[in-house]
Amino acid sequence: MGLKPDHWIRKMSLEHGMIEPFVEKQMREGVISYGVSSYGYDMRVADEFKIFTNINSAIVDPKNFTPSSFVDFKGDVCIIPPNSFALARSMEYFRIPRKALTVCLGKSTYARCGLIVNVTPFEPEWEGFVTLEISNTTPLPAKVYANEGIAQVLFFEADEECEVSYADKKGKYQGQTGVTPPRL
Repeated sequence: MGLKPDHWIRKMSLEHGMIEPFVEKQMREGVISYGVSSYGYDMRVADEFKIFTNINSAIVDPKNFTPSSFVDFKGDVCIIPPNSFALARSMEYFRIPRKALTVCLGKSTYARCGLIVNVTPFEPEWEGFVTLEISNTTPLPAKVYANEGIAQVLFFEADEECEVSYADKKGKYQGQTGVTPPRL
């Protein structure tokens, strides 16, 4: 399995719709960078957020998550409360090839401000908008800028196809379109 360079990402996106919309070069001027990079793709965060709130004193339970634990927000700048988090979604829709797997890492610009972006791998044949978890580890409110870079996706291609893909097992997050809370 090997890390894939920018020309592979361009080919798979332009010819096979792996990333839509696709930005062929890295955009940096006045924004947190996004678009294709040397060995990955810097995805953007959309303007839809679910900000965690504890107004209902709910218990966080991944097997029985309470949707009222979030406040929906739409806008160009999301303020994440101190020591809290928000869910968001990518602007890009991803279609992962059967012979590929991704690892996604938060952008250093946000990490240097105490914001951690957590995303699980995109399995072979998974597709959808990516749900992002953005944690504010600081004791201060923190800004996240919609329509700008949030995380880098690294693509790895296997020497052979997997036996069972995410689509084959009918994964619970297949084809997600909005900010998607935990499902069981």
